[in-house]
Amino acid sequence: MEHLANYFSTYGGIFFASLGIVLAVSFSGMGSALGVGKAGQAASSLLKEQPEKFVQALTIQLLPATQGLYGFVIGMVILFTMPAELTPDQGLAYLFATLPIAIVGYFSAKHQGGVAVGAMQILAKRPEEFMKGVILCAMVETYAILAFVVSFILTLRVG
Repeated sequence: MEHLANYFSTYGGIFFASLGIVLAVSFSGMGSALGVGKAGQAASSLLKEQPEKFVQALTIQLLPATQGLYGFVIGMVILFTMPAELTPDQGLAYLFATLPIAIVGYFSAKHQGGVAVGAMQILAKRPEEFMKGVILCAMVETYAILAFVVSFILTLRVG
């Protein structure tokens, strides 16, 4: 037990900050993969009948990908701004700073993928209403952006 206490007193800051990076990148990335996958399946179904709608379908499919990018940016900001020597308290602060984008990014991207499937149906039946589907997807994006901003501000406040 003493060995573990020594380890965390020496490397605890780096451990917790690294765990935060892993959570931000992984969870937001998993959500984006799920959302983009759902939207891609719907786009594939649409494009086998109407291949001329590729650009619009791709636009809709790409929307759930942004949450993964937000998590990646938070991870890189932490990686490149954290000092070489971190206390366990600072490491925990970085870990907690990543939680908004990790959690909200996962669920936002996952649900945005479902909305994107509906947007593909709008594109299939009423292509002139394409932007309505994009706007519906963007409404889900709003919460990912808010989580990104909170994580970003918290990350900058740790240093």
